[in-house]
Amino acid sequence: MWVKFWGVRGSIPCPGPTTVRYGGNTACIELMIKKNNRRIIIDAGTGIRELGNALMHYRQPGKSITADIFLTHTHWDHIMGFPFFTPIYLPTTQLRIHGPVTYEEETLKDVLGGQWTYRYFPVRHEELASQISYVDLKEGDYDLGQGISVRTKFLNHPLLCLGYRFEFEGKVFCTLFDTEPFSNVFITEPQDPAYDELMAAEGEQAAAAENQRIEAFVENADLLVYDAQYTLAEYRNSRIGWGHTAIEHAIETALRNKVKRLALFHHDIQRDDDQLDRMKDEYCTSGTNATEIFFASEGMKISL
Repeated sequence: MWVKFWGVRGSIPCPGPTTVRYGGNTACIELMIKKNNRRIIIDAGTGIRELGNALMHYRQPGKSITADIFLTHTHWDHIMGFPFFTPIYLPTTQLRIHGPVTYEEETLKDVLGGQWTYRYFPVRHEELASQISYVDLKEGDYDLGQGISVRTKFLNHPLLCLGYRFEFEGKVFCTLFDTEPFSNVFITEPQDPAYDELMAAEGEQAAAAENQRIEAFVENADLLVYDAQYTLAEYRNSRIGWGHTAIEHAIETALRNKVKRLALFHHDIQRDDDQLDRMKDEYCTSGTNATEIFFASEGMKISL
């Protein structure tokens, strides 16, 4: 199987002359399991538009386009490309869209379909020609058929978000974005009038337990795509609680858990190509490490 990156940015698209080499589209990754002709798409940021164009270009006459789409969450930068995914307007296209349930009263279909209203878009959701089914996901293990499985893990982000661990014939592809390390949400300063020693201790234990579950989730992955929007200095200075990870933390996690390849992902929109090149020289010198470390770029294709 192979993985291809169609969008690697976070927050908002940033196309232009300074983002040509790494790309300016928001999150979209394609996982293709060639043996079973199964296509899995992770997130529908603006990168999905070019993926759709490629599928249309190579589509054989009379053949339908079939895919599973797994949304990490429904923040705008991860779904904004979907209305421009051309295959959804073909009656022969068959899509299964999987994603987390953020509000019990609103299904994934309701949330995603909200883009197709006349206030925002000239086509209504009911008018889409393709055959679309929706699968609401929670944390757990799922059998996708044909020997393919996926494990889901709740992440630490301002909106309910899932990490994915896909497995097929001993190969593991794992995604871990948008997220940051879990931390104690209770007051930990004894001088604070609201401090509660028992609650503070329980908060530390809960955070440690979730961080350990993250470590187990990525263990021995053949390819891990990890949120790395900030440097550690940036994160500690003003980004804690924003739902994104420091590059150093992503690398340390991958090294500890014997990940074979680490793709640093969800690049900040302020980073141009030259900055990312300099950061590549700083962070991606693997040396004697068993983990290959690199910054993901649009068009990059990796065989597993």
